Amino acid sequence: MSKLTKEEVVNALENALSSQQNKRVSIEQKGSWYKIDGGKSLRFSELEAMLAELTPQASPKAKTSAGKAAAPKAAAKPAAVKQAGAKGKTPKELWREKLAALAGHQQLPRGF
Repeated sequence: MSKLTKEEVVNALENALSSQQNKRVSIEQKGSWYKIDGGKSLRFSELEAMLAELTPQASPKAKTSAGKAAAPKAAAKPAAVKQAGAKGKTPKELWREKLAALAGHQQLPRGF
């Protein structure tokens, strides 16, 4: 979807809505807002989402590309945690040791 220009998205959405509702649909632009048949004002990203829902061939492609993008990110997080554990202690552990070494009544900061 992101490869299409704004005009192409608006035209494709007009055609999809017209075929779905069996009547002519108009999308008007005022600034950065769009109105479908004078209804509620929508942002362009909402128009893209509507087009993705209405066109079945575009939805599976978007889902598969999003699924592929999410998998490497999820794999990167455990690797980062393993690296931090391999290097030594976490900042929270170091702070607790520092407070334990100090004389007197010491409190941990909020969130520990």
